[in-house]
Amino acid sequence: MEKLKRLWQKETLRVIGLMSGTSADGMDAALVDISGCGLSTKVTTLGFVFVPYPEKIRNEILRLASGAEGGSHDLCLFSFLLGQLSLDACRAVCDQAGVSSASVDLVGSHGQTLWHIPKAEDYLGYPIRGTLQLGEASVICEGLGCPVVSDFRVRDMAAEGQGAPLVPYAEYLLYRKENKTVALQNIGGIGNITVLPQGGTPEDTFAFDTGPGNMVMDQLMERFTNGQQRYDENGAFATKGECDEKLLAWMLQDPYLKKAPPKTTGREYYGKEYVDALLAQAAGMKPENIVATACRFTAECIRAAIASFCPAQPDYLIIGGGGSRNPTLMRNIRRALHIPVLVNEDLGFDSEAKEAIAFAILANECIHGKPNNVPSVTGAKHPVVMGKISL
Repeated sequence: MEKLKRLWQKETLRVIGLMSGTSADGMDAALVDISGCGLSTKVTTLGFVFVPYPEKIRNEILRLASGAEGGSHDLCLFSFLLGQLSLDACRAVCDQAGVSSASVDLVGSHGQTLWHIPKAEDYLGYPIRGTLQLGEASVICEGLGCPVVSDFRVRDMAAEGQGAPLVPYAEYLLYRKENKTVALQNIGGIGNITVLPQGGTPEDTFAFDTGPGNMVMDQLMERFTNGQQRYDENGAFATKGECDEKLLAWMLQDPYLKKAPPKTTGREYYGKEYVDALLAQAAGMKPENIVATACRFTAECIRAAIASFCPAQPDYLIIGGGGSRNPTLMRNIRRALHIPVLVNEDLGFDSEAKEAIAFAILANECIHGKPNNVPSVTGAKHPVVMGKISL
Protein backbone atom coordinates (compact mmCIF):
# COMPACT_ATOMS: atom_id res chain seq x y z
CA MET A 1 0.00 0.00 0.00
CA GLU A 2 2.91 2.37 0.60
CA LYS A 3 3.63 2.41 -3.14
CA LEU A 4 0.04 3.42 -3.89
CA LYS A 5 0.05 6.08 -1.17
CA ARG A 6 3.12 7.66 -2.77
CA LEU A 7 1.31 7.76 -6.11
CA TRP A 8 -1.78 9.37 -4.57
CA GLN A 9 0.42 12.14 -3.18
CA LYS A 10 2.03 13.00 -6.54
CA GLU A 11 0.55 15.75 -8.69
CA THR A 12 1.67 14.11 -11.95
CA LEU A 13 2.29 10.44 -12.67
CA ARG A 14 4.52 9.07 -15.39
CA VAL A 15 2.60 6.14 -16.87
CA ILE A 16 3.21 3.59 -19.62
CA GLY A 17 0.25 2.11 -21.46
CA LEU A 18 0.67 -1.19 -23.29
CA MET A 19 -1.56 -2.70 -25.96
CA SER A 20 -1.28 -5.90 -28.01
CA GLY A 21 -4.28 -6.17 -30.30
CA THR A 22 -6.12 -8.74 -32.38
CA SER A 23 -3.75 -8.28 -35.31
CA ALA A 24 -1.06 -9.85 -33.08
CA ASP A 25 1.64 -8.00 -34.99
CA GLY A 26 3.40 -6.39 -32.06
CA MET A 27 3.26 -4.35 -28.86
CA ASP A 28 2.28 -0.67 -28.64
CA ALA A 29 3.84 1.26 -25.77
CA ALA A 30 2.95 4.87 -24.95
CA LEU A 31 4.72 6.93 -22.29
CA VAL A 32 2.62 9.76 -20.86
CA ASP A 33 2.45 12.14 -17.94
CA ILE A 34 -1.00 12.18 -16.33
CA SER A 35 -2.24 14.75 -13.85
CA GLY A 36 -5.53 14.41 -12.04
CA CYS A 37 -8.17 11.75 -12.58
CA GLY A 38 -11.76 11.58 -13.76
CA LEU A 39 -12.95 14.74 -15.53
CA SER A 40 -9.81 16.61 -14.40
CA THR A 41 -7.50 14.20 -16.26
CA LYS A 42 -4.77 15.88 -18.32
CA VAL A 43 -2.43 13.81 -20.51
CA THR A 44 0.89 14.77 -22.09
CA THR A 45 2.46 12.25 -24.47
CA LEU A 46 6.22 11.83 -24.06
CA GLY A 47 6.90 8.88 -26.36
CA PHE A 48 5.45 6.03 -28.36
CA VAL A 49 6.94 2.89 -29.90
CA PHE A 50 5.60 -0.09 -31.77
CA VAL A 51 7.68 -3.20 -31.13
CA PRO A 52 6.91 -5.85 -33.79
CA TYR A 53 6.79 -9.48 -32.76
CA PRO A 54 9.18 -11.92 -34.40
CA GLU A 55 7.35 -14.22 -36.81
CA LYS A 56 7.59 -17.24 -34.50
CA ILE A 57 5.95 -15.34 -31.63
CA ARG A 58 3.15 -13.99 -33.80
CA ASN A 59 2.53 -17.49 -35.12
CA GLU A 60 2.30 -18.79 -31.57
CA ILE A 61 -0.21 -16.08 -30.62
CA LEU A 62 -2.36 -16.97 -33.61
CA ARG A 63 -2.07 -20.67 -32.80
CA LEU A 64 -3.18 -20.18 -29.20
CA ALA A 65 -5.88 -17.70 -30.24
CA SER A 66 -7.38 -20.24 -32.63
CA GLY A 67 -8.97 -21.94 -29.64
CA ALA A 68 -8.17 -25.37 -30.99
CA GLU A 69 -4.59 -25.81 -29.80
CA GLY A 70 -2.46 -25.12 -26.76
CA GLY A 71 -2.82 -26.54 -23.26
CA SER A 72 -1.94 -25.33 -19.79
CA HIS A 73 1.80 -25.82 -20.41
CA ASP A 74 1.77 -23.54 -23.45
CA LEU A 75 -0.47 -20.92 -21.82
CA CYS A 76 1.75 -20.82 -18.74
CA LEU A 77 4.91 -20.20 -20.73
CA PHE A 78 3.23 -17.80 -23.13
CA SER A 79 1.94 -15.58 -20.32
CA PHE A 80 5.41 -15.15 -18.85
CA LEU A 81 6.96 -14.68 -22.29
CA LEU A 82 4.51 -11.89 -23.07
CA GLY A 83 5.25 -10.39 -19.67
CA GLN A 84 8.92 -10.22 -20.67
CA LEU A 85 8.06 -8.72 -24.08
CA SER A 86 5.88 -6.16 -22.29
CA LEU A 87 8.80 -5.22 -20.04
CA ASP A 88 11.04 -4.89 -23.10
CA ALA A 89 8.48 -2.57 -24.72
CA CYS A 90 8.40 -0.42 -21.56
CA ARG A 91 12.16 -0.03 -21.66
CA ALA A 92 12.07 0.69 -25.40
CA VAL A 93 9.60 3.56 -25.06
CA CYS A 94 11.65 5.04 -22.21
CA ASP A 95 14.76 4.90 -24.40
CA GLN A 96 12.85 6.49 -27.28
CA ALA A 97 11.68 9.33 -25.01
CA GLY A 98 15.11 9.75 -23.44
CA VAL A 99 13.95 9.12 -19.88
CA SER A 100 14.99 6.63 -17.25
CA SER A 101 12.72 3.64 -16.69
CA ALA A 102 13.21 4.33 -12.98
CA SER A 103 11.08 7.47 -13.45
CA VAL A 104 8.00 5.42 -14.40
CA ASP A 105 5.34 5.47 -11.68
CA LEU A 106 2.77 3.10 -13.14
CA VAL A 107 2.06 0.74 -16.06
CA GLY A 108 -1.31 -0.18 -17.56
CA SER A 109 -1.05 -3.42 -19.53
CA HIS A 110 -3.89 -4.80 -21.63
CA GLY A 111 -2.14 -8.09 -22.40
CA GLN A 112 -3.01 -10.29 -25.38
CA THR A 113 -6.58 -11.47 -25.86
CA LEU A 114 -6.59 -15.17 -26.68
CA TRP A 115 -10.31 -15.80 -26.37
CA HIS A 116 -13.41 -13.74 -25.68
CA ILE A 117 -16.87 -15.17 -24.92
CA PRO A 118 -19.32 -12.30 -24.34
CA LYS A 119 -22.40 -14.51 -24.72
CA ALA A 120 -22.94 -17.31 -22.20
CA GLU A 121 -22.17 -20.85 -23.31
CA ASP A 122 -23.12 -24.08 -21.59
CA TYR A 123 -20.05 -25.33 -19.74
CA LEU A 124 -20.37 -28.34 -17.47
CA GLY A 125 -24.02 -27.53 -16.98
CA TYR A 126 -23.48 -23.85 -16.17
CA PRO A 127 -24.08 -20.80 -18.40
CA ILE A 128 -20.61 -19.26 -18.47
CA ARG A 129 -19.14 -16.19 -20.17
CA GLY A 130 -15.49 -15.31 -20.07
CA THR A 131 -12.48 -13.56 -21.49
CA LEU A 132 -8.77 -14.42 -21.45
CA GLN A 133 -5.95 -11.91 -21.70
CA LEU A 134 -2.44 -13.13 -20.90
CA GLY A 135 0.85 -11.35 -20.23
CA GLU A 136 2.12 -11.75 -16.68
CA ALA A 137 2.06 -8.31 -15.03
CA SER A 138 4.39 -9.38 -12.22
CA VAL A 139 7.25 -9.65 -14.71
CA ILE A 140 6.77 -5.97 -15.61
CA CYS A 141 6.40 -5.03 -11.95
CA GLU A 142 9.61 -6.79 -11.00
CA GLY A 143 11.54 -5.31 -13.91
CA LEU A 144 10.47 -1.68 -13.44
CA GLY A 145 9.83 -1.67 -9.70
CA CYS A 146 6.49 0.15 -10.03
CA PRO A 147 2.84 -0.92 -9.74
CA VAL A 148 1.23 -2.50 -12.80
CA VAL A 149 -2.49 -2.61 -13.55
CA SER A 150 -3.59 -5.45 -15.83
CA ASP A 151 -6.45 -7.81 -16.71
CA PHE A 152 -9.02 -5.03 -17.08
CA ARG A 153 -11.86 -6.80 -18.87
CA VAL A 154 -12.82 -9.45 -16.34
CA ARG A 155 -14.28 -7.04 -13.74
CA ASP A 156 -16.73 -5.61 -16.26
CA MET A 157 -17.76 -9.11 -17.31
CA ALA A 158 -18.33 -10.10 -13.68
CA ALA A 159 -20.82 -7.21 -13.56
CA GLU A 160 -22.59 -8.80 -16.56
CA GLY A 161 -20.92 -6.54 -19.09
CA GLN A 162 -19.29 -7.74 -22.30
CA GLY A 163 -15.82 -6.65 -21.19
CA ALA A 164 -15.49 -4.52 -24.31
CA PRO A 165 -15.01 -2.00 -25.66
CA LEU A 166 -12.93 -0.37 -22.91
CA VAL A 167 -11.35 2.58 -24.71
CA PRO A 168 -14.56 4.74 -24.73
CA TYR A 169 -13.99 5.81 -21.13
CA ALA A 170 -10.63 7.36 -22.06
CA GLU A 171 -12.11 8.76 -25.27
CA TYR A 172 -14.77 10.56 -23.26
CA LEU A 173 -12.13 12.20 -21.07
CA LEU A 174 -10.01 13.32 -24.03
CA TYR A 175 -12.38 14.04 -26.94
CA ARG A 176 -15.76 15.18 -25.58
CA LYS A 177 -17.21 18.49 -26.86
CA GLU A 178 -19.97 20.64 -25.42
CA ASN A 179 -21.31 21.70 -28.84
CA LYS A 180 -20.46 18.76 -31.12
CA THR A 181 -21.40 15.09 -31.34
CA VAL A 182 -18.09 13.35 -31.89
CA ALA A 183 -17.63 9.83 -33.26
CA LEU A 184 -14.34 7.94 -33.02
CA GLN A 185 -13.62 4.86 -35.09
CA ASN A 186 -10.66 2.70 -34.20
CA ILE A 187 -9.49 0.34 -36.93
CA GLY A 188 -7.20 -2.33 -35.59
CA GLY A 189 -7.81 -6.00 -36.24
CA ILE A 190 -11.41 -5.30 -35.24
CA GLY A 191 -13.21 -2.00 -35.84
CA ASN A 192 -14.95 -0.24 -32.98
CA ILE A 193 -16.85 3.03 -32.80
CA THR A 194 -17.50 5.42 -29.93
CA VAL A 195 -20.07 8.20 -30.07
CA LEU A 196 -19.85 11.12 -27.62
CA PRO A 197 -23.12 13.11 -27.76
CA GLN A 198 -22.65 16.86 -27.48
CA GLY A 199 -22.52 18.01 -23.88
CA GLY A 200 -23.06 14.43 -22.75
CA THR A 201 -21.99 12.54 -19.65
CA PRO A 202 -20.12 9.23 -19.56
CA GLU A 203 -23.52 7.56 -19.22
CA ASP A 204 -24.58 9.09 -22.55
CA THR A 205 -21.58 7.58 -24.33
CA PHE A 206 -22.19 4.54 -26.46
CA ALA A 207 -19.81 2.30 -28.35
CA PHE A 208 -19.55 -1.14 -29.90
CA ASP A 209 -17.48 -3.22 -32.30
CA THR A 210 -18.49 -2.46 -35.88
CA GLY A 211 -17.04 -5.69 -37.31
CA PRO A 212 -13.68 -6.47 -38.86
CA GLY A 213 -11.14 -3.71 -39.19
CA ASN A 214 -7.93 -4.96 -40.76
CA MET A 215 -8.26 -8.58 -39.65
CA VAL A 216 -9.90 -10.08 -42.74
CA MET A 217 -7.68 -8.11 -45.15
CA ASP A 218 -4.59 -9.15 -43.21
CA GLN A 219 -5.49 -12.84 -43.33
CA LEU A 220 -6.19 -12.66 -47.06
CA MET A 221 -2.84 -11.00 -47.73
CA GLU A 222 -1.00 -13.66 -45.73
CA ARG A 223 -2.70 -16.43 -47.68
CA PHE A 224 -2.29 -14.84 -51.11
CA THR A 225 1.43 -14.12 -50.50
CA ASN A 226 2.20 -17.40 -48.70
CA GLY A 227 3.02 -15.48 -45.55
CA GLN A 228 5.33 -12.99 -47.22
CA GLN A 229 3.04 -10.02 -46.44
CA ARG A 230 1.14 -9.68 -43.18
CA TYR A 231 -0.99 -6.79 -44.40
CA ASP A 232 -1.79 -4.69 -47.47
CA GLU A 233 0.76 -1.89 -47.09
CA ASN A 234 -0.79 1.46 -48.03
CA GLY A 235 -3.73 -0.43 -49.52
CA ALA A 236 -1.63 -0.99 -52.64
CA PHE A 237 -2.90 -4.51 -53.35
CA ALA A 238 -6.56 -3.50 -52.96
CA THR A 239 -5.99 -0.54 -55.26
CA LYS A 240 -5.06 -2.96 -58.06
CA GLY A 241 -8.44 -4.67 -57.78
CA GLU A 242 -12.11 -3.79 -57.94
CA CYS A 243 -14.83 -4.41 -55.39
CA ASP A 244 -17.08 -7.27 -56.41
CA GLU A 245 -20.59 -6.08 -55.59
CA LYS A 246 -22.01 -9.61 -55.44
CA LEU A 247 -19.39 -10.76 -52.94
CA LEU A 248 -19.84 -7.53 -50.95
CA ALA A 249 -23.60 -8.14 -50.79
CA TRP A 250 -22.92 -11.62 -49.38
CA MET A 251 -20.56 -10.18 -46.77
CA LEU A 252 -23.11 -7.55 -45.76
CA GLN A 253 -25.59 -10.31 -44.86
CA ASP A 254 -23.37 -11.01 -41.83
CA PRO A 255 -25.71 -11.43 -38.81
CA TYR A 256 -23.26 -9.59 -36.55
CA LEU A 257 -23.89 -6.32 -38.42
CA LYS A 258 -27.60 -6.48 -37.65
CA LYS A 259 -27.16 -7.32 -33.98
CA ALA A 260 -28.02 -4.38 -31.71
CA PRO A 261 -25.42 -3.06 -29.22
CA PRO A 262 -23.99 -3.72 -26.76
CA LYS A 263 -21.91 -6.09 -28.82
CA THR A 264 -18.32 -7.10 -29.25
CA THR A 265 -16.44 -9.48 -31.51
CA GLY A 266 -12.95 -10.72 -32.32
CA ARG A 267 -10.79 -13.35 -33.93
CA GLU A 268 -13.08 -16.11 -32.71
CA TYR A 269 -15.68 -14.75 -35.17
CA TYR A 270 -13.66 -13.16 -38.00
CA GLY A 271 -10.74 -15.59 -37.93
CA LYS A 272 -9.77 -18.58 -40.04
CA GLU A 273 -13.25 -20.08 -40.41
CA TYR A 274 -14.70 -16.78 -41.61
CA VAL A 275 -11.95 -16.33 -44.20
CA ASP A 276 -12.35 -19.95 -45.35
CA ALA A 277 -16.04 -19.27 -45.98
CA LEU A 278 -15.24 -15.99 -47.74
CA LEU A 279 -12.76 -17.64 -50.08
CA ALA A 280 -15.23 -20.41 -50.87
CA GLN A 281 -17.80 -17.76 -51.78
CA ALA A 282 -15.18 -15.92 -53.88
CA ALA A 283 -13.96 -19.01 -55.77
CA GLY A 284 -12.48 -18.05 -59.13
CA MET A 285 -12.06 -14.36 -58.30
CA LYS A 286 -8.75 -12.54 -58.62
CA PRO A 287 -6.99 -12.11 -55.26
CA GLU A 288 -6.76 -8.35 -55.68
CA ASN A 289 -10.53 -8.15 -56.19
CA ILE A 290 -11.15 -10.17 -53.04
CA VAL A 291 -8.90 -7.87 -50.99
CA ALA A 292 -10.52 -4.80 -52.57
CA THR A 293 -13.93 -6.16 -51.56
CA ALA A 294 -12.77 -6.89 -48.00
CA CYS A 295 -11.42 -3.35 -47.79
CA ARG A 296 -14.73 -1.93 -48.94
CA PHE A 297 -16.54 -4.21 -46.47
CA THR A 298 -14.72 -2.64 -43.52
CA ALA A 299 -15.88 0.79 -44.68
CA GLU A 300 -19.44 -0.44 -45.21
CA CYS A 301 -19.49 -1.93 -41.70
CA ILE A 302 -18.76 1.55 -40.34
CA ARG A 303 -21.46 3.13 -42.52
CA ALA A 304 -24.00 0.52 -41.41
CA ALA A 305 -23.08 0.99 -37.74
CA ILE A 306 -23.68 4.74 -37.90
CA ALA A 307 -26.86 4.43 -39.97
CA SER A 308 -28.40 1.66 -37.86
CA PHE A 309 -27.35 2.37 -34.30
CA CYS A 310 -26.41 6.04 -33.89
CA PRO A 311 -29.46 7.97 -32.61
CA ALA A 312 -27.85 11.27 -33.66
CA GLN A 313 -25.72 11.87 -36.74
CA PRO A 314 -22.15 12.66 -35.62
CA ASP A 315 -20.78 16.05 -36.63
CA TYR A 316 -17.54 14.33 -37.63
CA LEU A 317 -15.74 10.99 -37.40
CA ILE A 318 -12.15 10.60 -36.19
CA ILE A 319 -10.28 7.52 -37.44
CA GLY A 320 -7.54 5.96 -35.32
CA GLY A 321 -5.54 2.75 -35.32
CA GLY A 322 -3.52 1.11 -38.07
CA GLY A 323 -6.37 1.39 -40.56
CA SER A 324 -5.93 5.16 -40.63
CA ARG A 325 -2.63 4.54 -42.47
CA ASN A 326 -4.38 2.74 -45.34
CA PRO A 327 -5.25 5.37 -48.00
CA THR A 328 -7.48 2.96 -49.92
CA LEU A 329 -9.53 2.17 -46.82
CA MET A 330 -9.74 5.86 -45.90
CA ARG A 331 -11.05 6.69 -49.38
CA ASN A 332 -13.68 3.97 -49.05
CA ILE A 333 -14.77 5.36 -45.68
CA ARG A 334 -15.02 8.93 -46.94
CA ARG A 335 -17.08 7.77 -49.93
CA ALA A 336 -19.40 5.75 -47.69
CA LEU A 337 -20.13 8.55 -45.20
CA HIS A 338 -21.66 12.00 -45.55
CA ILE A 339 -19.83 13.64 -42.66
CA PRO A 340 -16.25 14.97 -42.34
CA VAL A 341 -13.76 12.13 -41.73
CA LEU A 342 -10.58 13.09 -39.86
CA VAL A 343 -7.60 11.24 -38.45
CA ASN A 344 -6.21 11.76 -34.95
CA GLU A 345 -3.28 13.71 -36.32
CA ASP A 346 -5.70 16.40 -37.51
CA LEU A 347 -6.38 17.07 -33.81
CA GLY A 348 -2.80 16.77 -32.59
CA PHE A 349 -3.09 13.15 -31.43
CA ASP A 350 -1.24 10.02 -32.61
CA SER A 351 -3.49 7.45 -34.28
CA GLU A 352 -1.17 4.58 -33.46
CA ALA A 353 -0.73 5.53 -29.80
CA LYS A 354 -4.41 6.05 -28.97
CA GLU A 355 -5.25 2.63 -27.50
CA ALA A 356 -2.01 2.35 -25.54
CA ILE A 357 -2.66 5.81 -24.05
CA ALA A 358 -6.18 4.66 -23.15
CA PHE A 359 -4.80 1.85 -21.00
CA ALA A 360 -2.47 4.29 -19.26
CA ILE A 361 -5.55 6.35 -18.41
CA LEU A 362 -7.54 3.30 -17.28
CA ALA A 363 -4.65 2.29 -15.01
CA ASN A 364 -4.52 5.79 -13.51
CA GLU A 365 -8.26 5.64 -12.79
CA CYS A 366 -7.89 2.21 -11.22
CA ILE A 367 -5.23 3.18 -8.71
CA HIS A 368 -7.34 6.19 -7.70
CA GLY A 369 -10.31 3.89 -7.09
CA LYS A 370 -12.37 5.48 -9.89
CA PRO A 371 -14.87 3.38 -11.88
CA ASN A 372 -13.42 3.16 -15.39
CA ASN A 373 -15.95 1.20 -17.41
CA VAL A 374 -18.93 2.65 -19.28
CA PRO A 375 -21.99 0.49 -18.50
CA SER A 376 -23.99 2.05 -21.34
CA VAL A 377 -21.30 0.71 -23.68
CA THR A 378 -20.49 -2.71 -22.22
CA GLY A 379 -23.90 -3.58 -20.80
CA ALA A 380 -22.58 -3.93 -17.25
CA LYS A 381 -25.11 -3.61 -14.42
CA HIS A 382 -23.17 -0.77 -12.81
CA PRO A 383 -19.85 1.09 -12.89
CA VAL A 384 -16.84 -0.88 -11.66
CA VAL A 385 -13.13 -0.32 -11.11
CA MET A 386 -11.44 -2.48 -13.72
CA GLY A 387 -7.90 -3.79 -13.35
CA LYS A 388 -5.82 -5.97 -11.06
CA ILE A 389 -2.92 -4.26 -9.32
CA SER A 390 0.52 -5.88 -9.01
CA LEU A 391 2.76 -4.20 -6.41
